[in-house]
Amino acid sequence: MRLSLSAFPISVQQVTVPAIVLIISLVAFIFDSSFSDLFVYQRSLVTQGEVWRVFTGHFFHTNGAHFLLNSAAVIMLWALHGQFYTIKNYLIVFMISAVICAVGIHWFSPNIEQYVGLSGILHGLFIWGAIEDIKAKERTGYLLLIGVILKIAHEQYYGASEDVADLIGANVAINAHLWGALGGVFAILFLMALKLFPLKKH
Repeated sequence: MRLSLSAFPISVQQVTVPAIVLIISLVAFIFDSSFSDLFVYQRSLVTQGEVWRVFTGHFFHTNGAHFLLNSAAVIMLWALHGQFYTIKNYLIVFMISAVICAVGIHWFSPNIEQYVGLSGILHGLFIWGAIEDIKAKERTGYLLLIGVILKIAHEQYYGASEDVADLIGANVAINAHLWGALGGVFAILFLMALKLFPLKKH
């Protein structure tokens, strides 16, 4: 059995924004020491008016393992749901999830002074992709949606995995996963308002 490239979502619409996300994250990782002081989310500096950090901070990572984990997740989600990706809808979900995630942390997690990583946004993209699966009558969509909800609930009740915290060299910001997922829900509502997310496939 041969694996054909045609089985993967490789059109320009499907790969452009995920590729840009990976490239920006790679640049941020390589030049972290030069850029992080200006772009990483830091509560005190956002409060002082440096609001761009609620978006740019997501592209930075604590270490190489953190960067590779999030990069792998970007690719995994593209493989799972890339057939639904367009430049417009991916950007909308990404940006809304990013802002809701950071704003949720800023308002409701005062113990978090600094936050980096794509994981919150990735939870938003996961929620959106699972709902797209369900709309397309893919039964796996229900399993994925239930799975991510149970994961978030488990983290909220029991806390994050210590193994993951050791791997990335920092505490896992579980509330970022919660707020990022809610960002995905808000993005779906926004897409519905723009009629880019019809409830029924024709």
